[in-house]
Amino acid sequence: MPADGDQAVGGESAEIEMIPKAHPVCRVGNVARRFFPPCKQAGLSGRCMQLQGFHHVAIICSDYSRSKWFYTQVLGLTIIAETYRASRQSYKLDLALPDGSQIELFSFPCPPARVNNPEALGLRHLAFGVADLAAAVAELQSKGMAVEPVRIDELTGKRFTFFADPDGLPLELYEG
Repeated sequence: MPADGDQAVGGESAEIEMIPKAHPVCRVGNVARRFFPPCKQAGLSGRCMQLQGFHHVAIICSDYSRSKWFYTQVLGLTIIAETYRASRQSYKLDLALPDGSQIELFSFPCPPARVNNPEALGLRHLAFGVADLAAAVAELQSKGMAVEPVRIDELTGKRFTFFADPDGLPLELYEG
């Protein structure tokens, strides 16, 4: 008998297993799967780290004024704080997204160029969720931004597109 709050999870031919409701469910078609923290999947006991989401993403730019304009005027991010660090000859601009996550924009004298092609290890791109992709694309284009053709994510069926910041950092708009 399932415990209170448990849910049967499985497909038509899958064996049914009872999983506590405390774990998030992902549905693909008529199949529901619960996601467990990795330490639970590995059978480790004790408390798992409870990540709550992204706090910030840090970006180093080559032209501080141009990038500040792009992230505030083109993307509409809100300035939280702007600091000039004389000892580093560097600016740090803290920017807020509507969900509370942040971008830290840094300037440094003579930063090395970012490798874009071929793709290299590390951060591939930064994706922003939008409610209306067509409206977001039209807004970017009205501000002179080049935007790639809209594509469909073959795994989720969601629409998305790419554009770039002033230093060529790939940015994605993902319709949610």
